[in-house]
Amino acid sequence: MDLQRDQIAAFACPQDRQPGRSECRPELIRQCGFVRRLAWQVLGGAALGLAVLGVVLPVLPTTPFAILAAFAFSRSVPSLQMRLENSRAFGPAIADWKARGAIAPRYKRIAMAMMCFAFGLSVAMTVPISILAVQAVCLIAAAIFILSRPN
Repeated sequence: MDLQRDQIAAFACPQDRQPGRSECRPELIRQCGFVRRLAWQVLGGAALGLAVLGVVLPVLPTTPFAILAAFAFSRSVPSLQMRLENSRAFGPAIADWKARGAIAPRYKRIAMAMMCFAFGLSVAMTVPISILAVQAVCLIAAAIFILSRPN
């Protein structure tokens, strides 16, 4: 019984712990768990929505949002995670990522092209130089990460 209580306390919100007590109140643990699951569900739903939009909009990447959705659903609704991993559209990319942290060369090329397009659009719209500098740093960091992943 003590092991189970310790396991529950390990997942409790730190702010729920009372000073001088090593355990959390069970009602706060349940409430905190509900809020966390709900937050993961909202994040997963938003990421999945963006992934679906990425299928039809060429400027929006699909794979990173599908991977994020699978991760979020693994924390909240494992059945949705399994459906996502077994889907024809998102399953192979998620499986590659889980197995090797890999991004297919096709998706790398698409990501690089979209980043160049987004930066070029910002330049064409005469965005202030300070914003362009921040955008350039973020895009370069994202490009380094994407290109450093195995195929």
